[in-house]
Amino acid sequence: MTLRTESRFADPDAAYRLLVEAHRKIDPEHGPALDAALVLLLANHIGDPAVLADAIAVAVKVVSPQRQ
Repeated sequence: MTLRTESRFADPDAAYRLLVEAHRKIDPEHGPALDAALVLLLANHIGDPAVLADAIAVAVKVVSPQRQ
């Protein structure tokens, strides 16, 4: 399996709203735990260590481009 980075959502804004609404339902201090749980659930769903490694590499570049 290859990491797909193009949007695969019919309505990307609706997907974003789902994430925002999930955060609104919890106390702000639990936001990082929600994000971590979601990442672990989706990583398990993918089930491919190579794809996970690719996704991690892309995410690191997105959040820390100056550390390349």
